[in-house]
Amino acid sequence: MIRANGLTLRRGTKVLLQDADFVVNPGERLGFVGKNGAGKSTLFALLQGRIDLDAGTLSVPDSWRIASVEQEITALDRPAREFVIDGDTHLRRLQAERAASPDSDGHRIAELEAALVEADAWSAPSRAEQLLAGLGFAPHEWMRPVGEFSGGWQMRLALARALMAPSELLLLDEPTNHLDLDAMLWLERWLGAYQGTVLLISHDTEFLDAVARSILHFDHGKLVRYRGGYEDFLTQRAERLRQTHIAWERQTRETARLQSFIDRFKAKATKAKQAQSRVKALARMETLAPLHAEAGIDIRIPDPGNVPDPLLTLHKVAVGYAADNGSTEKPVLQDVTLMLRASSRIGVLGVNGAGKSTLIKTLAGELPALAGELKASKGLNIGYFAQQQLDMLRLDETPLQHLARLAPQVREQELRNYLGGFGFSGDTVNSLVAPMSGGEKARLALSLIVWQKPNLLLLDEPSNHLDVDTREALATALAEFEGSVLLVSHDRHLLRTTVDSFWIVADGSVLEFDGDLEDYRSWLNERTANLREEARSQAASAADAPVDRKAQRRQEAEERQRLSTLRKPIEASIRKLETRMERDRKRLDELDALIADPEFYSDARRDERLAVLAEHGELSKRMDALEEEWLLLQEELEGLV
Repeated sequence: MIRANGLTLRRGTKVLLQDADFVVNPGERLGFVGKNGAGKSTLFALLQGRIDLDAGTLSVPDSWRIASVEQEITALDRPAREFVIDGDTHLRRLQAERAASPDSDGHRIAELEAALVEADAWSAPSRAEQLLAGLGFAPHEWMRPVGEFSGGWQMRLALARALMAPSELLLLDEPTNHLDLDAMLWLERWLGAYQGTVLLISHDTEFLDAVARSILHFDHGKLVRYRGGYEDFLTQRAERLRQTHIAWERQTRETARLQSFIDRFKAKATKAKQAQSRVKALARMETLAPLHAEAGIDIRIPDPGNVPDPLLTLHKVAVGYAADNGSTEKPVLQDVTLMLRASSRIGVLGVNGAGKSTLIKTLAGELPALAGELKASKGLNIGYFAQQQLDMLRLDETPLQHLARLAPQVREQELRNYLGGFGFSGDTVNSLVAPMSGGEKARLALSLIVWQKPNLLLLDEPSNHLDVDTREALATALAEFEGSVLLVSHDRHLLRTTVDSFWIVADGSVLEFDGDLEDYRSWLNERTANLREEARSQAASAADAPVDRKAQRRQEAEERQRLSTLRKPIEASIRKLETRMERDRKRLDELDALIADPEFYSDARRDERLAVLAEHGELSKRMDALEEEWLLLQEELEGLV
């Protein structure tokens, strides 16, 4: 196990952790939660031996192999698949030694061949391809040089390389930042089958809740452990704050404000299924009001005033980029015919590279439409946020100077009050932008955009780099915003809380989607199955061609190996679920026996009765969730044909 005692970490003069203790048992899934700058990534660096502790002790078993995602990629000429296989350094070492061994040394060659078999050398290409496919790389991209991919796709390659490495401890620092929704769902399943210990830093609360089984909270220089996933952590922490009466008056005001919004939304909800999902997410906000109050981030988006209807209309629009020579390249999206109405709240779904950002840029006016008609109504005022907005900030200026340039006639105190809602208070309003974290820059960019009172917000991954508290504040602000929102995000909680309909960008088109995120998951699975069936049909139609029997046998062997590789993690997850279900079923039987005993209801056993009934309810809910997950995995396994 990993054990820390009296751990102290400093960054410069700032104390990140002071006399902290924690234990991580083998096989645990532990999520790290805390504000930006609290020390989460610094603790990762300590576990990897890249920095030294300032006081205390930290022990990691010597036999544990540690895998993590490299932040700098230098092997730009390596084919993507080979770059991923390089993550298994032990295998590469054996392969290099085997290649260098003279044929005359039969004994050593036999030893190396046995070691290569033990290292699964022959399945390495198919295992790497499975990782690449799961993270969104098409087969024709598997042998492309790493340097030909964009920065975001290179980070996916770095993630695949880390997953390829045999390990007992996997350190993942914001692994979903460059993933779309289907890649995130795949990663959740992969981690569910991983046999080692996972330490995870993530500000994506649904991903964290899906993966983590315990939470380690970085709280004012201390580490506080909570049982359960992220939702359990929030509930326990909210109750803890209530019991200690932290910011009670602020909590009451926050609860009343959120409840008012929830009641207003329920009254005008039109799409029953999506509305149910969204109201549930908003009700969660009300339950967790004390956390919002304590966070110190209270984003408010000004009332936009006049909102024309419709805001934008698109008729047979083609979206893409013009070539340098003035001719038109093949559009990314074609024949887009949609209308963006007043008070619309739309989430844009689709895999990375499908054209979501290109669509948003076109709607924002940053790219001209290549064909068709895009008409903006008079009075339309767009607030556009994308990651490049961070690059437009002036590094040698302060947040106050940025805002004062937009509002030169407004009193400084009013500007300070406004920036305070975005987490810039006291001396921070006069701090230079240059040393700020990505999350702080994103908050500043967002504050400058909404200051101008847009009636349409076009948001392309606004929550990247934001910590959990700021994401919650942004979700609350967008939920209350009276204007229209078009949101591209892989943050499912943000989507559930702020939108009530979806567009899907896929196969060169944009279509309205009548469903919620669960329906989208089903749509993705069906689409994958259809693509697989299409590939089988194409293979069957080519069967009449002259057959190379040797090549055919090799392909059949590779296909068997591929299916075996795909089945193994699913079967491992099913076995693990069945073990947990059996253990919980036995415990439920024991509790049922207690509950059936008439003496159980005597006054003397009141405390025991409350504890038993609470445990029974919790176990029953968990059994339902485990059975649903088991069924999904069985369906996925049956789909591998």
